[in-house]
Formats: sequence, structure tokens, C-alpha cells
Amino acid sequence: MLEYEGMQPDLVKIPRREHERLRHIEASFESLQKIFFSTTEFIQPPIKDPAKIIGEMKKTKRYSSVFLKSLERGLKESAYFRF
Repeated sequence: MLEYEGMQPDLVKIPRREHERLRHIEASFESLQKIFFSTTEFIQPPIKDPAKIIGEMKKTKRYSSVFLKSLERGLKESAYFRF
């Protein structure tokens, strides 16, 4: 480990502009974090049967078969949808 005379071991010096840039990024992240994580509440779906959910989604013809297969696999693996 390099030691420099007169420097504190836990002190890191960076240019002021870099410090301001990092503070801006931190503030932006905190704002997004408040929006996405503090207001989101889990709302229980009225149907817990994965087959019924997939069937209803297929009827709309809005979703690709690849997406529906992926969703079906995810629902089957989810502890919430197990009986």
C-alpha cells in the first residue's frame, strides 16, 4: 500500500467538477428510487390460476407466444401462484 506523507488514509481527492457530477448522479438516483420503490404496492390479482391468466391474455391476441410462454414459466415458478 502506498503511503503519502501528511495524507489521511481514508481521504480521496478528486476534482471539484467530478465531485459535483457524482453528487448530481446521486441526487438523480435518489429521486428515482423514491418514485419507484416507495410508492409501489403489491396488488393481489383476482385470479391466482396461471392457466386462467395465460388463457385470458391469449384471447386478447396482443402478446407473442414467446412472451406468453415466458410468463407462464414465471407464474409457475412464482411462490405466490402456488396453491
